[in-house]
Amino acid sequence: MQVENQLNGATISNFEALTRRVLTMPQGPGRSMIAIAGAPASGKSTLATDLTTALQKAGRKAQLIPMDGFHLDNAVLQERGLLSRKGAPETFDAEGFIVLIQRVKQGGAVVYPTFDRARDVSVAGAAVIDADCDIAVVEGNYLLFDEAPWRSLAGLWDISIWYDMPESVLLERCVQRWLDHDHTPEEARARAEDNDMANARRIIGARLPAEVIFSG
Repeated sequence: MQVENQLNGATISNFEALTRRVLTMPQGPGRSMIAIAGAPASGKSTLATDLTTALQKAGRKAQLIPMDGFHLDNAVLQERGLLSRKGAPETFDAEGFIVLIQRVKQGGAVVYPTFDRARDVSVAGAAVIDADCDIAVVEGNYLLFDEAPWRSLAGLWDISIWYDMPESVLLERCVQRWLDHDHTPEEARARAEDNDMANARRIIGARLPAEVIFSG
């Protein structure tokens, strides 16, 4: 996948180099905020987990905050006719997520929701970022998304990372996700192409500049 030059930050394909980049970033006021954004199935969740672990091993008090806790409930999506589009920007509580990130950046202990994939439901108050945590690693599809209200997040990141992945790989991974949930091959491909890849192309087409492009 070729990304327009004006959207490209420094391209990093080595995980150790990415970790060093974060560890050597200037310290500003409040908690340091690292954004890891990408399309569905790009690998951003795994990258965020690995980066958080590496920072902790380096002696930093880092914590991972996934965006998925702000999924709207299926009952709300059903009422709005959006259940089949779950994962699209309008199926999240974007304003609530933005408020959370503002609070996390300010510092102090902050409670936030998580997402239970087995039950397909958000769980309120399920996690806490401790007051002594000095780096928050945030991962999600829409952290660098140039649509309102998501674009207001851009000024809150100390380092923004875009996980670059070819669309052909994204499609293959999305299909496999649905196969793993006991869908038939035909159902899995339909779900992947009709929803996941529609979201992926929307995210890729409207993404804001990232300081780092990770292609690992």
